Amino acid sequence: MTGAPKVTTLFGTPVVLFDVPEAQALNVELRTAIVERQKAHSGTQHSNLGGWQSSWDMERWGGAPAIKLLAFGRNTANRVTTDREGKPVAIVWRANMWANVNRSGHANEFHSHPGSFWSGVYYVDDGGIADDPSLGGELEFMDPRGPGPAMYAPQLAFGAAGLSVGANEMVRPRAGRLVMFPSWLLHQVRPYKGNAERISIAFNLSL
Repeated sequence: MTGAPKVTTLFGTPVVLFDVPEAQALNVELRTAIVERQKAHSGTQHSNLGGWQSSWDMERWGGAPAIKLLAFGRNTANRVTTDREGKPVAIVWRANMWANVNRSGHANEFHSHPGSFWSGVYYVDDGGIADDPSLGGELEFMDPRGPGPAMYAPQLAFGAAGLSVGANEMVRPRAGRLVMFPSWLLHQVRPYKGNAERISIAFNLSL
């Protein structure tokens, strides 16, 4: 055998991390809006296992800070979305958003967001997770290829490009960080073990 083999990585799944500028001031305003909403509404039940989840219309009741956050989401989506030839596109995204408040033991089960193109989560308060990973509460993504690639020989990988094939990947919350991902990607929130509040805002972008 002569020459080096060429390895092509196919079927990559994009996950976008964006640290929102001047997030500290924005988070103060967002927290205020969420606390007031939580006092007035009992919340909804979807994928959440405990905790409080608002109605899915925060863009209506969240005021200027919610609209500002949504603008970051829309702008980020336009920066990372292309046509099928890889050329940039500018889309007027429809959106809906909601708030989540998790305390000790609360989590979200695996789910996806049908009817959308991009989904995102923004961390208003990471509940101390960024400084102490033992508190859990991570955002966990399931490999869309399923567990099959890891079932035969879980100790092996398909080269440097496939180290996590058949496993899940986790993103640790950090206040001020926006995480965006394809809406079809299965994800969950692992149980939060801290004594504070883990506050996040989720949204969907559709055409």
